[in-house]
Amino acid sequence: MKGWPGEPDMEYDVLMAQGEAAVNAGKPITDVIFDFGNVLLYWEPSAVLIPRYSAETIEQFLDNDISGFYDANDRMDAGATPEEGIAWMRETHGDEWADILTYYLENFEDSLTGVVPGARVLINDLKAAGIGVWGLSNWEKELYPIAERTTPILRQLDGKVVSGYVRLRKPDRAIYEKALEEFGIGAEGAVFVDDKAMNIVGANNAGIRGIRFRDPVKLRELLIANGVAIPDVQ
Repeated sequence: MKGWPGEPDMEYDVLMAQGEAAVNAGKPITDVIFDFGNVLLYWEPSAVLIPRYSAETIEQFLDNDISGFYDANDRMDAGATPEEGIAWMRETHGDEWADILTYYLENFEDSLTGVVPGARVLINDLKAAGIGVWGLSNWEKELYPIAERTTPILRQLDGKVVSGYVRLRKPDRAIYEKALEEFGIGAEGAVFVDDKAMNIVGANNAGIRGIRFRDPVKLRELLIANGVAIPDVQ
């Protein structure tokens, strides 16, 4: 199975306000909280592996049922070190996949393949409109500085919470509540943007409306439709 296990069905590019977030439906948006990977910057693990591994091996490595790659990522995002992640994979899935994970982590920078189109300008437009712009991402502590170094827009955010530093991880409610506390904002005015459905469910559980991201233009149009005063697409 490719991708993270446990993903529920959910539409993309729709403002979700279910569960605890339902009470905040229709309230003015004062803050937008962004995930990083595949929302602000592209993360493509296969890009790291192409120089050393065949297409078949890469496909197997990115199949969680075979290699445990996404389970290992979850562990590291929650606070385990890369060495601990490799050791776990070696013990549970064998030397072949652990060795590939080692190579992947040593060359992690190559997985960050560029800024999502429109993301930099959207952040600037939101800030110009007086909207708070924040970051909340699952990311291993030792790898996150690579992302910030290679992707300057991350440094434009008003503040950020990264899972590996706080040893909490989406979609657990606690990390959303930690983010609200760190940012000094309320759930009632916040919207969280993430590409994973499970993380939108987690945000809703913490009272935060959420958008499962796919299309940069639709995200901009959706924010405008919900009262955010940023320039529209001409």
